[in-house]
Amino acid sequence: MTLQQAKRPIKTVAVIGGGTAGWMSAAAISKSFGTDIQVQLVESEEIGLIGVGEATVPHISAFNRLLGINEAEFVRETKGTFKLGIQFNDWGKIGDSYIHGFGTIGRDLGLMPFHQYWLKARFAGKAKGLSQYSLNTVAAPMGKFMAPPRDAPANSPLAEIAYAYHFDATLYARFLRKRAEAQGVVRTEGKVVAVNQNKESGFVESVTLENGATITADLFIDCTGFRALLIEDTLHAGFEDWTHWLPCDRALAVPCEKVAPPTPYTRSTARSAGWQWRIPLQHRTGNGYVYSSQFTSDSEAADLLLKSLDGRALSDPKAIRFTTGKRRKLWDKNVVAIGLAGGFIEPLESTAIFLIQSGISRLVSLFPQSDFEPVLQDVYNAQMQFEYERIRDFIILHYHATERSDSQFWNYVRTMRVPDSVKSYIDLFSANGQFFREGTELFGLTSWVQVMLGQGIMPRSYHPAVDWVKNEDMQALIDHVEKVVASNVALMPRHEDFVARYCAASSI
Repeated sequence: MTLQQAKRPIKTVAVIGGGTAGWMSAAAISKSFGTDIQVQLVESEEIGLIGVGEATVPHISAFNRLLGINEAEFVRETKGTFKLGIQFNDWGKIGDSYIHGFGTIGRDLGLMPFHQYWLKARFAGKAKGLSQYSLNTVAAPMGKFMAPPRDAPANSPLAEIAYAYHFDATLYARFLRKRAEAQGVVRTEGKVVAVNQNKESGFVESVTLENGATITADLFIDCTGFRALLIEDTLHAGFEDWTHWLPCDRALAVPCEKVAPPTPYTRSTARSAGWQWRIPLQHRTGNGYVYSSQFTSDSEAADLLLKSLDGRALSDPKAIRFTTGKRRKLWDKNVVAIGLAGGFIEPLESTAIFLIQSGISRLVSLFPQSDFEPVLQDVYNAQMQFEYERIRDFIILHYHATERSDSQFWNYVRTMRVPDSVKSYIDLFSANGQFFREGTELFGLTSWVQVMLGQGIMPRSYHPAVDWVKNEDMQALIDHVEKVVASNVALMPRHEDFVARYCAASSI
């Protein structure tokens, strides 16, 4: 056998399962490899979709650009709105509120990030809350938004506005399906009833549908959601359970009528046994309650959620049960799990669609040939393990860094033993406000700083290099940043006006 014969290119890919994960996978692979690879997607309209992941992080813009998607068309077709960050209410203690905003905080000086100078000024009583020094966290509660204008000066905060989106996940999947099919993706309607493996290698050779049809492929992408038909039911990849640190295991989701202009931020309100989300779209508001069944009943959770809606509920709450964690292998043999089939971390920081995107982009980068070199699988699994664990740790921080003691739930998460990685980050920041990002983890310095400060972790001191800058120069920097942020926010239109002018849905 020659090297050429052993290393045959992948010619066929079967995506098993639709929804956001399935159609993102199919659209990205068909766009990346064109006609060199035939992509087929199998889904059943009988199988319901989770479909509650309506908030995102800024990275989705890169995915949409890869597909050549026009932003205005995308937001219009998904009835979307824009997102500058997440407002957290009652997390540190009842009555607290802060915004974890995207983008930068202030302006760094020398080797030190802005928040280090802010700490010294704050200790001296000469600085306002940190949120006053970031464009996103000033603009969001005022209901202001704009995309970076093309003619904005390079040194203007308006030139680097970081934002994400809120959108209807079902409409996004439909939007991507249209593009994927135009790129040559073939959709097959049907329910998988059997997964057929090679008796010697254990590789998946085909799936059998309820109507008797057989779908063969070189590579299978498992987008079957929590069912994980290929990666778990067939290949038994195993599962890492993270319930000890993230005890929420259920969610209720319900849309309600839109009663006010959509806010340019997601809202997360801490409740007695979990938290409630509020996601504003053009035509409705998405709501949900993520909670722990150890600390409240399903009926109590439904009661609380329905009583706290802005407007009239448009349906009965949809119940979702989950276990937080991930597969021990997201790529095993010739199967790659994308989305919920690979793992689940509650949507507190809107990471579900990012993890789909991350899994797809890594697969494209490490795309195999027919011999499926084990090193590709090993690197993929190691990188995805890192990605999931770092996001997990950031979510744990939100629960653990609290002063709340008003319920059994909050007493548990406040006092639980956390991973060493989380403890070391908290200890380092508590000492003198430092944070070191590891590799390419999603959430960097500004994110960890905003959440730790927002939930009551105030450093005992600041970095000693701050004292090398004269007090008057430091104060001038802080005052200048506040003034520039305020003046630029004043130039921004209201969020609803920007949406109406740029990308309003034809019928809302």
